Amino acid sequence: MKESKSKIFSRILVILFFVIYYVPLISIVVFSFNESQSVTHFTNFSFKWYQELFTNARLLQIIFRTILIAVIATLIATLIGTIVSVLLTRSNNKLRNFILRVNDFPIINPDIVTGIGLLLLFVSLQVPRGYVTMVIAHISFCTPYVIINVYPKLKTLDPNIFEAAEDLGAKPRKAIRDAILPQIKGAIISAAAISFTMSFDDFVISYFTGGSVLNISTYLYSEAKKIEPTINALSTIIILIIIIKVAVDLVRDNKKEKEENEKKNY
Repeated sequence: MKESKSKIFSRILVILFFVIYYVPLISIVVFSFNESQSVTHFTNFSFKWYQELFTNARLLQIIFRTILIAVIATLIATLIGTIVSVLLTRSNNKLRNFILRVNDFPIINPDIVTGIGLLLLFVSLQVPRGYVTMVIAHISFCTPYVIINVYPKLKTLDPNIFEAAEDLGAKPRKAIRDAILPQIKGAIISAAAISFTMSFDDFVISYFTGGSVLNISTYLYSEAKKIEPTINALSTIIILIIIIKVAVDLVRDNKKEKEENEKKNY
């Protein structure tokens, strides 16, 4: 009897979670096709707000800026994080442990603490907040995520592989490029994907460091009070992209698992 009650309670919690989380998202999608500007009363089905979205020059510029910042931050953070990870494998234990502990600070810290800290840093250095400061801020909080993804993969490699490459005549740069990078390519791609996602949807740190420069998240915050239906259209497109990405990953993982099972059976 107690077990059945616990199952019922757990199911209620799951249903409640889905209702609380997904009903607002469904509401956004539905009202993005509403002909009127109302977000509470649906009148007629229309693509009006999608048309306005793709003709809104300011919003398109913000979208392009957000993607560009995310790409720049991802490339630089991935490069720095990968180099630091490689160097950590060749450093002594005390230095390595110290750097790894310091690397955890930006991850553990609340975003608002990091945002205010970067804001005070830029103000103290008299650096005007804008595009450059936002890019620097995004690089700073993306890099630790690259390190925690790439370094564990490097630890699984044979520690003598670098020396072996050098013994065969490869210079350090070539040894890293040809002997190490191909084996950690998956971890680097995963780290880059996480960095891009973190940068693309960041709000708090961007709000404190961007000044008058807006990305998608800060723009949505500034326009939310005006109840602009184009926001619903933009949000729906983002939701659709995420759904497609999740579906593709699910199909790919299932296919990979099926191939592995077939190899085992064979």
